[in-house]
Amino acid sequence: MDTLNTNLAPTKKHFKILDGLRGVAALAIVVFHFAEWIYADYTENFIIHGFLAVDFFFCLSGFVVAYAYDNRLEEMGILGFFKRRLIRLHPLVILGTVLGLIAFLFDPFSHDASLYDFGRTALIFICSLFLIPLPVMEERSFNNFGLNAPSWSLFWEYIANIAYVFIFYKLNRYILSILAIIAAIGLTYITYHSGNLLGGWNGDTFLHGGVRIAFSFLAGLLIYRNNWILKNNIGFIGLSLLLLFALFIPHFGFNWLVELVIVLFYFPLLVSLGAGSTLSPQVEKACEFSGSISYPLYMTHYAGIWIFGNYFLTTNPDPIELTWVIVLGTLFMVLMAYLVLVFYDIPLRKYLTKRLR
Repeated sequence: MDTLNTNLAPTKKHFKILDGLRGVAALAIVVFHFAEWIYADYTENFIIHGFLAVDFFFCLSGFVVAYAYDNRLEEMGILGFFKRRLIRLHPLVILGTVLGLIAFLFDPFSHDASLYDFGRTALIFICSLFLIPLPVMEERSFNNFGLNAPSWSLFWEYIANIAYVFIFYKLNRYILSILAIIAAIGLTYITYHSGNLLGGWNGDTFLHGGVRIAFSFLAGLLIYRNNWILKNNIGFIGLSLLLLFALFIPHFGFNWLVELVIVLFYFPLLVSLGAGSTLSPQVEKACEFSGSISYPLYMTHYAGIWIFGNYFLTTNPDPIELTWVIVLGTLFMVLMAYLVLVFYDIPLRKYLTKRLR
């Protein structure tokens, strides 16, 4: 979850369309998280494959990290790399945890907080702050991070960054390709046996997250290092529609195979097309806004999702009320993400970057 202008030299090209697509994917995840509460049978969910946006994020991250650091890592050093990544990623990990704690303690539709004493709540909070998986909250399906569920993917992002510095950075394209093939085999195995690629977020499927990021992150690295950038004129709107097509595609008899093809081939293709597509001036601002709020939106929305879920279960709202709640809730989360970006994330990162220098 990283925008492409982070810590780049001024002369580096900025792939604004990829930034914009990240925002589209983040918004799709918000809608998916609303919808999964409503559909008891997940196969009926109208955005059933919205969760695959995380795999799209992973592929983008591999491309971004290689693009931003392959030619600069020796100069900045390993410690400098980790400091920059922490400055970029961790402020919103902290804020997402704090918001999750507040929502947990003061949810008007749930009394789950009364089940936890101070010590247990504090332990869950501290583990979430430091991205230590702790799947102990039964009423939250044993999420790896019960206070802020999306943190599971950030945990694996951190692991991928560590692997990049100590392993992937030093390997040539041939070895990376072999690793990507091995990861693809692992991805095929878990997808076939699980019937989908939904795992990684809870204790039972913890390792699935590692397999998911292993392939997609490596695919992103290989796109950059092989210069698999496809020149085209599809543009931001066209590529957004192509991305949404994959996320809205319905459930099929061979659903596991459909999801596998999307992650193994379709998403890397979209990254290659996004990096090589032209951006019209009319949508440039939209891309910038979409990319800017993508990470704040992803990391702050789930506190509201828990409240929504408990509201839905306890009040059984009619379809009209439910529609308004979801529409207004999504707009509120986007506004919240923008305010977090402007008044928290950007100022704090600027301050920490200044201290780093």
